[in-house]
Amino acid sequence: MDYTYAPGRNHLFVPGPVNIPEPVLRAMNRNNEDYRSPAVPALTKTLLEDVKKIFKTTTGTPFLFPTTGTGAWESALTNTLSPGDKTISFLIGQFSLLWVDQQKRLGFDVDVVESDWGEGAKLDVLAAKLAADPSHTIKAICIVHNETATGVTNNLAKVRKILDDYRHPALLLVDGVSSICALDFRMDEWGVDVALTGSQKALSLPTGLGIVCASPKALEAAKTAKSYRVFFDWSDYLKFYKMGTYWPYTPSIQLLYGLRAALDLLFEEGLDNVIARHARLGKATRLAVEAWGLKNCTQKEEWVSDTVTAVMVPPYIDSAEIVRRAWKRYNLSLGLGLNKVAGKVFRIGHLGNLNELQLLGCLAGVEMILKDVGYPVKLGSGVAAASAYLQNAIPLIPSRI
Repeated sequence: MDYTYAPGRNHLFVPGPVNIPEPVLRAMNRNNEDYRSPAVPALTKTLLEDVKKIFKTTTGTPFLFPTTGTGAWESALTNTLSPGDKTISFLIGQFSLLWVDQQKRLGFDVDVVESDWGEGAKLDVLAAKLAADPSHTIKAICIVHNETATGVTNNLAKVRKILDDYRHPALLLVDGVSSICALDFRMDEWGVDVALTGSQKALSLPTGLGIVCASPKALEAAKTAKSYRVFFDWSDYLKFYKMGTYWPYTPSIQLLYGLRAALDLLFEEGLDNVIARHARLGKATRLAVEAWGLKNCTQKEEWVSDTVTAVMVPPYIDSAEIVRRAWKRYNLSLGLGLNKVAGKVFRIGHLGNLNELQLLGCLAGVEMILKDVGYPVKLGSGVAAASAYLQNAIPLIPSRI
């Protein structure tokens, strides 16, 4: 029985972990298996082939680590860099801050380019730093594609163009934890050298898989990188890939079957349709926020996220009370404001296996909560604004036409 039971379903609208679809739950409801049997390598082979599709790469090599996004970060860094190597890393919110901290603790020389929280990466600063580096001392650019603390999405195509304009060989390492499988992501086209995501975000799986994809250039860098690594060492995986057994240590059998089901659902819907659905959810949420008379934490339209919206509240309201009230009274889970924006924003996650009517239920709940905490919202205003947009934007379900 649930530790804190409430009738009906919990309305999970944090920006990860997200709702797990029933076919994925059923796929994972199985006993353990011998991962050295012929069945698990055969399954793994198909997973590695299909995972490349969510990164939009034909040349990348994927790795499935039993870890979280934090472990995937460490894998990306330690396999491609040596202690003392210089990186440029953009600090735009809590999760980019944590990645910067990890880079420092691993012994890299981190040049931090900080933006106000709610703004995107300062790409003009990147251009200036690359222009001032003719000897190519900068070894890697580290950037979070979608910062979930503030609801900011960075333009990776612009990052690649800047690198190309200055003919700079620095590796491009990208955290796509809350973007891949939800936002447009093009590893090959944008020249991303290492991309990574986590299973609990748009893939709609339990936490426990850190998925990393490395370009040929990144694999070449790994041959000379001097950082210590054991658990996250790509070379161990590559040895077992050649052997056809794939696993240097025990994988989670249940998560592998879950990943198979999750990928099948994404491909059945079509990745372009998945991205379009997230775009609808993001716009509908922003229209609701505007109708409530509140502001998005994201400062410019070019940075808005289609997977999470950070909503700013008036100074007389503690956003943490909104999150507490949501859970205690309405069985609705919203995201807290983190670090610099703690108490100032609450976050609505709209990613993963989620549809428009589920979102409207969340928005209706938020309106009641805002009323509860003393904000003069007109009940139905945000739901009406979102509904008016969605009613004209939602396509027919392809399988039911």
